[in-house]
Amino acid sequence: MMEENIIEKVREFVEEEHGRPSAKYGREIYEFHILPMVNCSLELAEKGGGDLEIVELSVLLHDIGSVIHGRENHHITGAEIAERKLRELGYSEDKIKKVKSCILSHRGSQPINGESLEAKIISDADAISCFDNLSGSFKATLVYEGLTQGEAKVSVREKLQRKWSKLYLEESKKRVKPKYEAVMLLLK
Repeated sequence: MMEENIIEKVREFVEEEHGRPSAKYGREIYEFHILPMVNCSLELAEKGGGDLEIVELSVLLHDIGSVIHGRENHHITGAEIAERKLRELGYSEDKIKKVKSCILSHRGSQPINGESLEAKIISDADAISCFDNLSGSFKATLVYEGLTQGEAKVSVREKLQRKWSKLYLEESKKRVKPKYEAVMLLLK
């Protein structure tokens, strides 16, 4: 019961932060990235035997640093925010450490620090989300980064190549392969 309560409180916190006028990327990230990623990561965890609680909390909090402080080093700021919030909610220190590890290692542009199954699930689910929501990747490059269409095309292609090359789980690779091939054809 306590874990469900913590998950619900974290979900409320994350949704509230995404809805603030000061949120760096607005509410759409919650709706089109976080929520679909929750479903994807829980599915991967169920198939692969990952800890569902750690996975769900990690997904909910993995981008909170970018929402509050901006994209640069958001894996680090997000882990710090997650630690404070989970500690405030009375979550166990051992589990906080696991969630932080997942957040710190989720970025495709960073080497994975966590070798746990849960960290790999979070990293893969984040990558899968990029393939499932191409419009979000283009919006980020065009609107938030101010790139031209040509620059955005190159940026998104390179990001998706990185994401593909860093998939850890065979289940993730099977899921993404047709999308990867299609998007590389479209963005060449």
